[in-house]
Amino acid sequence: MSESFIYPFNTTKAFIYYLVILSYTVEAISLKLEDTFLNDIEEMMKRHRYTTKTEFIREAIRDKMKQLEREEALLKIEELYGTSKRKTSNKALHKAGEKAFRELEKELNIK
Repeated sequence: MSESFIYPFNTTKAFIYYLVILSYTVEAISLKLEDTFLNDIEEMMKRHRYTTKTEFIREAIRDKMKQLEREEALLKIEELYGTSKRKTSNKALHKAGEKAFRELEKELNIK
């Protein structure tokens, strides 16, 4: 590249723009944790190569939300189909589960 090459955008302006956008899309919260719990988190972060507590906590919250969504889906399946007192083969159970998930996907508009 020649020295006369001009960047297509000003990196300083782009960085400032990013910070402004980030400040509008992310809300800061305060979290108080006991020292021993915080030390446990930091040890876990080191073992699993997390760089920040924020990254670790965000992922933990996402995982918990996914778990709760799964539990809600299972409760919905039970509500729709109830529990069976008769003996059911694994194949029939699997087939019923697939049917229930297809219906839930339609109901929740999930593709």
